[in-house]
Amino acid sequence: MKALVKNYGFSLVFWLLYFLYEWLGNGVLDDEYWRYFINACMVIPTAFVASYLSVHLLPKYYYSNKKIFWVGQILVAVLLVLFRRSFNYFYTYPLYYPEATVTQPLLFPPKLIIEFVNLYLFVSLYAMLYGMRKWTEQQRTMQELKQEKTKAELELLKMQVHPHFIFNTLNNIYAVTVKKSPDTANYLLKLASFLDYNLYNARQNSVPLTEEIEYIRSYITLQQLRYGSRVDVSIQVHQSLEGLYLAPLLLLPLIENSFKYGADSTVEAAWIHLDIARSDKDVTIKIENSRESSATAAPVNGRSGLGVANVKKRLELLYPHKHEFKILSETNTYLVVLKLKLE
Repeated sequence: MKALVKNYGFSLVFWLLYFLYEWLGNGVLDDEYWRYFINACMVIPTAFVASYLSVHLLPKYYYSNKKIFWVGQILVAVLLVLFRRSFNYFYTYPLYYPEATVTQPLLFPPKLIIEFVNLYLFVSLYAMLYGMRKWTEQQRTMQELKQEKTKAELELLKMQVHPHFIFNTLNNIYAVTVKKSPDTANYLLKLASFLDYNLYNARQNSVPLTEEIEYIRSYITLQQLRYGSRVDVSIQVHQSLEGLYLAPLLLLPLIENSFKYGADSTVEAAWIHLDIARSDKDVTIKIENSRESSATAAPVNGRSGLGVANVKKRLELLYPHKHEFKILSETNTYLVVLKLKLE
């Protein structure tokens, strides 16, 4: 919300100053304020449309479909230049330069070039200022990421001694129980795998999505040891996830919430569905769980230090403009939809 206000504030100030320049800046020279007010009412909306389409909308297609990008840019330039030329030819010239309508045709090349330059001079200025502002925001975001990473590494260092001891001890216990009690050994193996991921993979900037899913599977196996058959958990992966990477530990807080506010709050049988679908470089992850109609919805902050609120913050920092995050709370179900554009 704060970023949205800043974006609107930047645009409002820029176009207001441009309007005042076209109106008062030119009007004071000839003392014809009404004439330049009308002219500003044509110039500013035209430049605004050109800037919005050229700087914000069409660049989205530059990497996915260059044809749409370039055809769109040319079409926008031609239509808006013709609009400006037509306004001047049919409105401004008859009132202030009637002789120009006689000596110059509507599609007079020199005038069309002048209209193009006048239009895209301010479009370029807007693009430059907008680009500088986005670059400044990216630098600030990178600084925040560095600080968050440093803080997380310090926390991991504080907790490293005991997890290492537990991890090594579990491996020893597994070696003893694998022959006597295969089920117990399997749970110990899952726990060891879970701790190993927290100790090593979680410190990386990105991990294969397949490893993150296996990490989630280990967590679910350990939770089912507690809940038994009372919770039915299903994981559906519709396409191959090979080659996709994401930031580690993004999904665990969402799965934790499904158990905490689904299984814990459900008296009878509960269910949790994890659905993963891939489309090109986009991956959509849906986590849905049952809940009692009388149960309260999961809060924004979870039990852990991460929580849903922290997941949202990490998504904003790690995947700006490359993610969608939705929470849908119904009477008997709770659904989280996360869509990521992954490299």
